Amino acid sequence: MSINTIYYPKELSWLAFNQRVLQEAADKRNPIVERIRFLGIYSNNMDEFYRVRVADVKRQIYIHLNDQNQEAAAQTKQLMDKIQERVLVMTDDFERIHAEVVARLAKYQIYLIGKDELDNYQTQWLRSYFQNKILRYMAPVLLSNKVKLVDRLNDAATYLFVAIRKEEQKTQYALLEVPTEYMSRFVLIPPEKSRKKKHIVLLDDIINLCLEQIFRGFIEFDMLEAYSFKMTRDAEYRINDEIDESYVEKMSESMKQRLIAEPVRFVYDGDMPQDMLDFLKKQLKISSYDSLIASGAYRNFKDFIGFPNVGREYLENPPLPAINTREFADHHTVFDAISKRDILLYYPYHRFLHLTEFVRQAAFDPSVKHIRLNIYRVASKSRIVNSLIDAINNGKQVTVVVELRARFDEENNIEWSKMMTDAGVKVILGIPTLKIHSKLCVISREEHGQLIHYAHFGTGNFNEKTAKIYTDFSLFTRDQELAQEAVDVFDFIQYPYRRFKFQHLQVSPVNARTKIQLLIRQEVQNAKEGLKAQILLKVNNLVDIPLIDDLYRASQAGVKIRAIVRGMCSLVPGVKGLSENISIISVVDRFLEHPRVMVFENGGDQKVFISSADWMTRNMDNRIEVGCPILDPVLKKRVLDILLIQFRDTIKARVIDQEQTNKYVRRGNRKKLRSQVEIYDYLKALEMNNQTQ
Repeated sequence: MSINTIYYPKELSWLAFNQRVLQEAADKRNPIVERIRFLGIYSNNMDEFYRVRVADVKRQIYIHLNDQNQEAAAQTKQLMDKIQERVLVMTDDFERIHAEVVARLAKYQIYLIGKDELDNYQTQWLRSYFQNKILRYMAPVLLSNKVKLVDRLNDAATYLFVAIRKEEQKTQYALLEVPTEYMSRFVLIPPEKSRKKKHIVLLDDIINLCLEQIFRGFIEFDMLEAYSFKMTRDAEYRINDEIDESYVEKMSESMKQRLIAEPVRFVYDGDMPQDMLDFLKKQLKISSYDSLIASGAYRNFKDFIGFPNVGREYLENPPLPAINTREFADHHTVFDAISKRDILLYYPYHRFLHLTEFVRQAAFDPSVKHIRLNIYRVASKSRIVNSLIDAINNGKQVTVVVELRARFDEENNIEWSKMMTDAGVKVILGIPTLKIHSKLCVISREEHGQLIHYAHFGTGNFNEKTAKIYTDFSLFTRDQELAQEAVDVFDFIQYPYRRFKFQHLQVSPVNARTKIQLLIRQEVQNAKEGLKAQILLKVNNLVDIPLIDDLYRASQAGVKIRAIVRGMCSLVPGVKGLSENISIISVVDRFLEHPRVMVFENGGDQKVFISSADWMTRNMDNRIEVGCPILDPVLKKRVLDILLIQFRDTIKARVIDQEQTNKYVRRGNRKKLRSQVEIYDYLKALEMNNQTQ
């Protein structure tokens, strides 16, 4: 069997994942407003795919050509061709689904209309709205030999490319940015007559309608034409190695480099005239390896993630109020609660407030001496960071590890690090060679003359915003062996040259790969001895080849392996003689599945772990990640129950097959089960039982 048969290309697998997101936009069982929001999620995902995955493939082509490795270059070009071919098919699907969803919105008296569909009242109202609300943000860039267009473009923005035409004069071009940074892209026109009908117009169309108001009096013209486009850049950055620059300064410089990084995708309105298109292609220096995609009139669909529901409540998902767990609520302090027993929360089903309270109470508790926490991504208005500054004001020692290279969050993290440093927090800017992706918090408290550590191990970030839409586990424990090892992780970050031994934790890059491989091999040994051997796995991405090979060998030995993989999956399941004992599903629904979980049968004494690490080479070898065992039998069962509910999903689960065709799991005679809703009901029932005990 060839290598191409046993490992599915991760880039194509990533596209298969985004196809699942597009399936949600097409799914008529989803409320109509949620369907249009899924189009926004798809668009946002595709932006990141080009910035990261396609940009990397493009770089590999150039590297292979530079090294004169023609065979490798040819293989990478073939992969690029497959990517572009798949994207074109998905773009056609997107346009079809978008048209269907817009038509369906009209069934509910919500009309997403363009400038050519406006009546006289709507036109006049929008012209006035433009004059009073939008014009102040309009600053056209007139293109000339002195203006380098590629340097002017921000790949997070939406642009209108304007042709200024005057008879017997050469066409002049201008650039207009749609000011979504300052206002919603969706404008609801007040009704003139019927209040039942809601008319929404995009900023793009309002600007296009009012082009003359922008240019009149400054430039002579007979006609103005405007068409939308967007460019996506390579998100890779290179840090200057000059030793006299601080690490923060280096990161700031790298952010500037990203702004002028090479384009990898150019998407434009398919109605754009050829002369305008040719001008843009020349200005942007589009190469044969860049994706040039003609599409509909609107670009930057990611804004549709926030599409407003201006109709009835049933047009979006019904709320699932977050659960306020009695395990915390029945105690005066979080420390009393955690001292009684380990506590496991599962967001967004449980309230993230319990975690922010963990840090807030520590900030003023007289017994707390030291707070340690690491930041990868936090909310723009972070209560946790504010609590850390409060702790400094209360005379406590605070150590925060900030990862400045959290992709697309670098600027935020630079600002947070400066703010905390100014407040007196000891800020550690990580290790230049390793990204810090662990989700740790340790609070050290003096109790009866001893220093007692309270630790948090998580699968998600300390981010109040994403905790409402990402599913993630949080473990709070007073187990001193686990907590001390968490402290040792912080020491390892500060002193990576020292040797640390972690008996319980899986810490990348120290021992995580080795520990996982030993656990897999133990299952192999148990299978050979006739014992029940099983692995349950849930990750975002499964693309690390050595670990995939270990799973293949386990399958060949008779170990039953069931996995839930949200995103990329290079493992090919169900191949006779290789992976016939491996089955994989993917669940895409209203919440983004984000936790990493491992369960090993271990001869009947199951070992359960939660982790910050995906099964990717970068997570095992090039990042600091932490996996933690769940020791409490009740909590082990809870994690297992949640996994088993997801494995029984008959509504939102897709089978990951050899071709990643995204077929839904066959329900057969089984009842309909939507795992995310079922998990909420399961956790709520547990809470009700706790109240009656």
